Amino acid sequence: MQRSDFHYDLPPELIAQVPLAERRASRLLVLDGVTGAIEDRAFIDLPAFLRAGDLLVFNDTRVLPARVIGRKPTGGRVELLLERLLGPRSALVHLQASHKPLAGTHVELPGGAQARVGARRAELTEIELDRDVVPFLEAHGQIPLPPYIARMPNAADRERYQTVFARAPGAVAAPTAGLHFDAPVLDALAARGVERAFLTLHVGAGTFAPVRTERIEDHELHAEWLDVPAETCAAVERCRQRGGRVVAVGTTSVRALETAARGGKVTRFSGDSRLYIYPGFEFRVVDAMVTNFHLPESSLLMLVAAFAGREHTLAAYRHAVAQRYRFFSYGDAMLVTPKGRA
Repeated sequence: MQRSDFHYDLPPELIAQVPLAERRASRLLVLDGVTGAIEDRAFIDLPAFLRAGDLLVFNDTRVLPARVIGRKPTGGRVELLLERLLGPRSALVHLQASHKPLAGTHVELPGGAQARVGARRAELTEIELDRDVVPFLEAHGQIPLPPYIARMPNAADRERYQTVFARAPGAVAAPTAGLHFDAPVLDALAARGVERAFLTLHVGAGTFAPVRTERIEDHELHAEWLDVPAETCAAVERCRQRGGRVVAVGTTSVRALETAARGGKVTRFSGDSRLYIYPGFEFRVVDAMVTNFHLPESSLLMLVAAFAGREHTLAAYRHAVAQRYRFFSYGDAMLVTPKGRA
């Protein structure tokens, strides 16, 4: 298939620049992957589409304030954007400077910290700090809002660009489908008998990387670290046995669950995944997904198209544009069921 097969026209004013006052105030587009039928609902209606015995699987990664500005010994500006943690004091970063510092160079950082520049890994650079990375970033870093949000981050973003169940620090982008859930929605789901489980996938900045090859099969997806714990695998198995549906919250949860099931059944998995899901992929675990709207021609849009069918997915996106839904990270949500299943 061609990258252009996943294009849609999006007016820039539909790209949400700020979150709504309440998380649950978003709209919800419901797409039936079998028939292509579309419903315009509110996110607070989500419990009505689920039933007792269903299992929601959330990504509990926590977004770090992952962008920090430093200075080279010459005084030149250096921007570091975390891609992933390598150890307590080491990380892999996107490093931007007019002239990139050589390996062995020390970069001066806020708070008197220093980072030693290490080896290059393609477009990324290893660094070693003189202190632990996570507390340093929490004290001195900026929340790395996505490139399509055309403003500087503010104090409110530290809370709103984070799910209410965020636990494990390591992401540089939020698992945005989870941003709509708050205590009243979670309580309503629990009252309905919907169970929940958690996994961790640390979203990297590569999630915003465009598909650069015209043939989508030629694209190579970035690696992300994930952990699907044994208790989540057991929860999936119990859900299967009682006839419930596994509902993944976000494309990151889809990717993690399907990575853990490459052997045919969900089993404990911890490590890197480069799983690339596009039309033709055979889903083994996920029965429905909650997701936000994704960029044109992106790998995440291709994942949704693989699940619900390309034509139905693009028709839903055209409908969302016509109905003035809010798009991307701080935008509205979809509930999607798969093509070809009852």
